[in-house]
Amino acid sequence: MKKIKEITTRLEIAKKNINNNQKNDKSSNAASLGKALKISTELVAAVFVGSTIGFLLDNWFDTKPLLTICFFFIGVAAGILNVFKSAKKMHKKI
Repeated sequence: MKKIKEITTRLEIAKKNINNNQKNDKSSNAASLGKALKISTELVAAVFVGSTIGFLLDNWFDTKPLLTICFFFIGVAAGILNVFKSAKKMHKKI
């Protein structure tokens, strides 16, 4: 009889642990999605800002494609740098 009670208790504990793990997985999925959206937004924003600055300077100096291309690549580099910094911060929090 003692063994049956032990097994029943262990099963209840295991069920509670499984339910807690499933709840944690759902919240971690939402957090991961938020982190991914943040990182992708940072990359796109940096490229957009760099390209816009290049386009405006091209119009001002009348050097049509040159500065747009240069600042596009500067924006890409800045975006990638921001992604690495954000990912490093997120990894340290874990």
